Amino acid sequence: MRRLDRGAPLRAAMKAAGLDIPHLAARTKELDPDGKGLSPAYVGFIVGSGKTAREETSERAAGLIAKALNQEVGDLFEDVVLTLVESTSTRRPKTAVSGKSGPAPLPEQLLDQRELSAFLRKSMSWIDGQIKDAKEAGRTWPGLHYVGRSRRFDPLAVLAGMREQREQISA
Repeated sequence: MRRLDRGAPLRAAMKAAGLDIPHLAARTKELDPDGKGLSPAYVGFIVGSGKTAREETSERAAGLIAKALNQEVGDLFEDVVLTLVESTSTRRPKTAVSGKSGPAPLPEQLLDQRELSAFLRKSMSWIDGQIKDAKEAGRTWPGLHYVGRSRRFDPLAVLAGMREQREQISA
């Protein structure tokens, strides 16, 4: 649920009910069937107007606050409508990969060496060693791309290459 008008109706309803944040939180605890309610800090995030205020909250929290203020949920909050950011009816962009015929799908994201190190849970020097070993063997380390002078890595290709290398070792 998203609060209406950056929380202005919430604050007006609180003022009309004569409740401040701690008392509104206590009221939500009284009305909650589970007896938990909402913490004063969380209520403050929802009704606040400062930079720590939150625009969205759960249906449960919105319902408890509206009930505590004797208001309809729709008077204070609106449903969040999810929309797809990418059309499902169009093809994904493709690009040709050097050395192979035909297009290959673009990776979701290329990582820099620090991000790949965290992703693989390996040290950056381990990655350097793997790249050096592959170069000495006359091949390119899987998933390695150069963007200008910096390295970028396709994490899925790196994982596939590591899997293939493991299979060769165990065979």
